[in-house]
Amino acid sequence: MRLQLLPPESNHIISTIKITGSKSESNRILLLQALYSNLGIENCSNSDDAQVMAKGLKINHGEVDIHHAGTAMRFLTAYFASQEGKEVVLTGSQRMTERPIKVLVDALLSLGADISYVKNDGYPPIKIIGKKLVKNTVSLPANISSQYISALLLTAPSLENGIELELVGKITSIPYIKMTLTLLCQIGVKNSFNGNNISVSSIKKVETKTLIVESDWSSASYFYSIAALSEVGSEITLSAYKENSLQGDSVLSEIYKSFGVETVFEESTIILKKVSTPQVTILECDLANAPDIAQTIAVTCLGLGMGCYLTGLHTLKIKETDRLEALHTELSKLGAAISVTDKTLTLNATNNINKDIAIDTYNDHRMAMAFAPLAYKTSIIINNAEVVSKSYPDFWEDMKLVQIDIKKLV
Repeated sequence: MRLQLLPPESNHIISTIKITGSKSESNRILLLQALYSNLGIENCSNSDDAQVMAKGLKINHGEVDIHHAGTAMRFLTAYFASQEGKEVVLTGSQRMTERPIKVLVDALLSLGADISYVKNDGYPPIKIIGKKLVKNTVSLPANISSQYISALLLTAPSLENGIELELVGKITSIPYIKMTLTLLCQIGVKNSFNGNNISVSSIKKVETKTLIVESDWSSASYFYSIAALSEVGSEITLSAYKENSLQGDSVLSEIYKSFGVETVFEESTIILKKVSTPQVTILECDLANAPDIAQTIAVTCLGLGMGCYLTGLHTLKIKETDRLEALHTELSKLGAAISVTDKTLTLNATNNINKDIAIDTYNDHRMAMAFAPLAYKTSIIINNAEVVSKSYPDFWEDMKLVQIDIKKLV
């Protein structure tokens, strides 16, 4: 599906939008619910990823195809490895077979798991024969993906002796690790996080409880971008959000102050207010703890005629696509002067944006959504626009609520 996005008649916007539950929180709670059946979940994400995760957790034998869902691949690897009597082949899309899983598999093997590679060593698909894991001491490189860490921590309470995890090196995406540990606390699982060591205790039963998922901050990022590109006086109200969020991407409320966007918290909503023009000409930002918003921030800077220097982006190389190279290619097509390394992005300021450029999305939902707000500055085309369903199925309908004119192309 190719969509043409046309600028709104006015860049002054007043809008209210309800966003589905966080994919990150939903996937964690779904796994905990599979381990402890008396847990409930409200406001679960309606994303493809969450649906794939929920479906996969119900399979005991045979093939489990998680398509493009990287979180589900990591979480289900640990889950099935610890479930005695279950035997599955965990696989996914072509891109998923190119995304490494060796670090997590090696950690699980050291705990006594039975996992083997079906095709290429270090990559899915993998065959998993569930076993009772009694070893509890494991180490893991800390600078590759926090999802490997969370996968072990989420299954830890169901293991006979819990887990004592040593993280080797500089820890990446710490907020996502803290999200996992906070959710464990909420269901009564004792844990500690001191320096590079994490301890999670075993627990046989948890109290009956319903966990409410906060709306997704990653999804909110696109409306922050729209607010930044809109006229002073614009307001976008989003629900349902918490001021003390578990999600690392909630740092948006601080970062977007540089773009003149103020965040007002009111009960379960946030109001994004465009209060001024940008206060800086070059944005410097370390996104090691929130890499999923890098694409949005880079596009926002382009739209505002600003430059940026983004660091902490090393995990973007192994996402749905190589997001750094994808950004380099697509921003260049729009006329940007951009350079990337394996962990940084540098964008030079320009006020000239090429119009009617077709943005390729590389089977990456965030490529489609990050570039959409640029319609506030110029007409653009989004190829394979349906990829947004991975995390935000209602995205294009919600774009209409902020007055972007969307036309389907043949």
